[in-house]
Amino acid sequence: MKTKQAFNPYLPSYEYVPDAEPHVVDGRVYIYGSHDLFNGLNFCLGDYVCWSAPVDDLGNWRYEGCIYKREQDPAAPRIRLTNGLAAPDMVQGPDGRFYLYYFMGGTKMISVAVCDKPAGKYEFYGYVHYEDNTPIGKKGEPFQFDPAIFMDDDGKLYLYTGFALQGNPILLDGSKPTEHGPMCFELDPSDMLTVKKGPGYIGVAGEKESKGTAYEGHAFLEASSMRKFNGTYYFIYSSLNSHELCYATSDHPTGGFEYGGILVSNGDIGLPGVDDVKYAKNSTGNTHGSLIEINGKYYIFYHRHSNRKQSSRQACAEEIRFENGKFLQAEMTSCGLNNSPLNGTGHYPSYIACNVYGKKGTRFLSMLKHPKAGHPYLTQKGGDRESGEDQYVAHMCDGAVAGYKYFDLSETKEICINICGNASGTVYVRTAENGKPVAEIPVKASRARKAFSAKITGLEKKEALFFSYEGKGSFDFHSFDLK
Repeated sequence: MKTKQAFNPYLPSYEYVPDAEPHVVDGRVYIYGSHDLFNGLNFCLGDYVCWSAPVDDLGNWRYEGCIYKREQDPAAPRIRLTNGLAAPDMVQGPDGRFYLYYFMGGTKMISVAVCDKPAGKYEFYGYVHYEDNTPIGKKGEPFQFDPAIFMDDDGKLYLYTGFALQGNPILLDGSKPTEHGPMCFELDPSDMLTVKKGPGYIGVAGEKESKGTAYEGHAFLEASSMRKFNGTYYFIYSSLNSHELCYATSDHPTGGFEYGGILVSNGDIGLPGVDDVKYAKNSTGNTHGSLIEINGKYYIFYHRHSNRKQSSRQACAEEIRFENGKFLQAEMTSCGLNNSPLNGTGHYPSYIACNVYGKKGTRFLSMLKHPKAGHPYLTQKGGDRESGEDQYVAHMCDGAVAGYKYFDLSETKEICINICGNASGTVYVRTAENGKPVAEIPVKASRARKAFSAKITGLEKKEALFFSYEGKGSFDFHSFDLK
């Protein structure tokens, strides 16, 4: 039974869990992902944590705690900063236990941890290895990265890995990137570790092989994930564009995959009117996630970026249309897993914005924090923590826009924004990015958080809200109220 509205990001604003792989166990959906730190100097610096929610209440997420610490892996390099715990995946074995497959920087191997519960305390189990006990990654294969683990209906177990960016020598650490797309290994389900076949390539094209094919412009980069719906295999991956998750389909898990399309972009690139990264609706960066079916609906899980750099990533999800075996690109929204527009009355934090950009557009973020001049951005006060959410949209300067989708505004009469800063001008509220304002809210400078409001009427049951500022100075946008 639904008890809470669902927002994006769906976890608390202080939590930075990218690369999420969703899995349903006994009526709950569990999220297995990396763990960034707010303002972290690199990706994946935290230990693995897990969150879960009832399948019929996807706004009610429960913190399951830390499920695995980096130091539990015997091969953990001494320096964490360049050797974090990267994107994991989970599968339940024939013995009923739960196996977590992961990659740690500096090891060049795929590690496995195991637990009796989906979100208990995992213990180190071993390394995926060949029959001679040599770990994969130690025989000159392309770089092992972003493991996806998949148990088929016939009990066969498959591992997918790969990384195709040649221009990242630090991450590659002397290994070669894959030039032929993701690798596939068949593993022995009796021990969940031993390679029976592989590595092989499944037909998802790398950059060189994509030219002249349907994969051109969307060649494989990383973020392997496998799902099966209605007898068809769906391989999910991040393309060399980095900001998008794409998919390919086949009638067999080990080959013959044909390009299917874009699932989601963390800049909405690929949707009508957004055909290039320079028109992105958010600052972009890498993404990773997967598909899942819950109660007859399909969802795509992915992540967004915050704090003007790539290493403070947050978990998001969208309902996605599935028609005749094809997925249609999902739009980034604020209502995400809610299955309906958000209520037209209530208090909303500003960080649930799905579009944030300035007069100069957006940026493709790097590991170095970009200057804030001319650009609004998502951030929080204080350091990384596991409580006390206060994320907000900072630096709403002249020409800045914060957009939210969607609300039922059919009964809404007033809108109030809660801000602070040295701004002096007008906030225009629109239901379309370039539409006629439905409200105009004059604002003045205030060091303390202050409310400014305006009346609105005559709106519909599914409306977007775009707040755009014109004036001098800037303000921090903390929240808004619909009445």
